[in-house]
Amino acid sequence: MLLKRLVLLAALLPAVALAQRDTSREALARVEETLTLRLEEGGITLKDVTPAMVVSVSPAFEESRAWFPAAALQTLVRVFGSAALRSCEACMASRLYVEEGRLEQFTTALGSAEIIRLDENARGKAPPARVAIWLDETPAGVSLRIIDLHNSRIVFVQNFDPGLTELARTRRNFTLTEELERRARGDSLTHTFLDVTMYPGQHVSLDWAEQWGDTNANLAGLSVSIYDPLVGVGGSYYRVIPNAMNLMVGGKILLSVPTAIASGISGQPIQVLDPLLTGVFVLRVPIASSNYGVTFTASTNGRIGIGISLLNITALPFLP
Repeated sequence: MLLKRLVLLAALLPAVALAQRDTSREALARVEETLTLRLEEGGITLKDVTPAMVVSVSPAFEESRAWFPAAALQTLVRVFGSAALRSCEACMASRLYVEEGRLEQFTTALGSAEIIRLDENARGKAPPARVAIWLDETPAGVSLRIIDLHNSRIVFVQNFDPGLTELARTRRNFTLTEELERRARGDSLTHTFLDVTMYPGQHVSLDWAEQWGDTNANLAGLSVSIYDPLVGVGGSYYRVIPNAMNLMVGGKILLSVPTAIASGISGQPIQVLDPLLTGVFVLRVPIASSNYGVTFTASTNGRIGIGISLLNITALPFLP
């Protein structure tokens, strides 16, 4: 039985090693994409990070020791260019310093002062390195650090995995913290909804709703209708149900402006185009994480319709 287990383990080890190499390769691809995007958007500029000293490209596993350093350097070369990079071989090994009456060996991580000293010894007449780069393999992917050598400023730091789940988790945590701070400050959070239902009945309206409540599940605000009723103004209220695909249920009460004006002039309650007050029941279902949703409306005018809603916290909800 023990022999069978050993044989099975030996058979599985190459597959595990291959899977890990694939994970690291995909993570390096995410590094290249992210750095290229930062350079294009101006978040990182070449003049601020080059020349760069590559301090470490350490593998995390014995199986990746042969290929990871070269793959990591290739990734950096594709982003910054070979002329902008320097490989510090001395940084990746133990350092031995011999002085009169003194012998000193270092095996710990390098500091900025020591990296600058190693760069001075190796660069010749070339300009000094501006930043140091660590691109090391981790069990989940790779870890990237870019540090300014002159003031130890953190230029860029991030853990990468094939699906960027680490980054997504960080963003979720940051968003939660940001939301809690917003509530503590009492800042408002206004949403804009454009409802367009066309079949079989029609309803077109624009809502500005304030998000509030202990769980931010309530939305209330101003509603302006373009059709059903024609040129109507009123209020709206919705309740979000997170456990049901963020379903939004609520309604609006709209005052028909033409009918109100005609009734005011005549002094008698008359109906010009629509009743004076119209109630509209609204059911919205967001489509995944987009700014669009499927909408069902039913008004007291007898119109029932299905259509779309454009959802956004900006004044232009049709923009992604």
